[in-house]
Amino acid sequence: MLLAIISAGLLGIYDILKKISLKNNPVLPVLFISTTTGALIFLPFVLISEFNPDMASQYFWYVPDVDVIAHILFLTKTIIVGLSWILAYYAIKNLPLTIATPIRSSGPLWTIIGAILIFNEKLSILQWTGIGITLLFYYIFSLSGKKEGIHFKNNKWVLFMTIATLIGSISSLFDKYLVEHYNRMAMISWYFIYMSPLMLLMLLLLRKTKATVLDSLQFRWSIPFIGICLAIADFVYFWALEDIPVAIVSTIRRAGVIISFTLGAILFKEQNIGYKAFALAGILAGIILIMNG
Repeated sequence: MLLAIISAGLLGIYDILKKISLKNNPVLPVLFISTTTGALIFLPFVLISEFNPDMASQYFWYVPDVDVIAHILFLTKTIIVGLSWILAYYAIKNLPLTIATPIRSSGPLWTIIGAILIFNEKLSILQWTGIGITLLFYYIFSLSGKKEGIHFKNNKWVLFMTIATLIGSISSLFDKYLVEHYNRMAMISWYFIYMSPLMLLMLLLLRKTKATVLDSLQFRWSIPFIGICLAIADFVYFWALEDIPVAIVSTIRRAGVIISFTLGAILFKEQNIGYKAFALAGILAGIILIMNG
């Protein structure tokens, strides 16, 4: 539980770093630099484990060899998460943070539904009540967007964030399977390492169509810190999955929206904070019921 809470706090800071980094910057170069930073954190663990396994095997960060099937699964996870990130980054760049992050916080609902269907996880009446409350206040929250000219039904950035959230829920369910069948350090290390060339490929493809221009990037130190913050958040998240159902871990992680919402309101001076805070409080109340259930 403590690891899941730490991961939630780091994810809140991670959202703030993304918003700062994406201001007047193209999305994919920011993604490439941040993911490469994350890959560089785990690459030494892989190399040391490969060339000095006797020494490395004594430590928790040891990365054992895995078969081809495992690498295919890790690469699949990378592609799933990479697609979710691309959509989410575009949404965060073009939406107020106090709109984008609460949409993302609805992820546990979809994860819970998937966990029930796939892993036969059971929910109590209190948890079902929490889901109902969360959905109600999510609708109330959507009404706040209209006050800023953001209509949830036909705004493409809202659609981007919603799709990113659904894909992220698929990733969470996939994580549960991977944790049960493969070494955690191998999974997280290769997932981060594969992400860097994937983003480079996307950058090159879109640069070819002039959809993004690397030369327009304004480097900020917040960009590599995105990768550092996410690497630590995901590391503790994978260890938290050992003893807690995936639905509960995902719910706790999304509570990091409190940090991103509060700092977003202060740093970026966004509008209708009182109304949004009321709706967010209702969403979080539903999440608390799900946790207590």
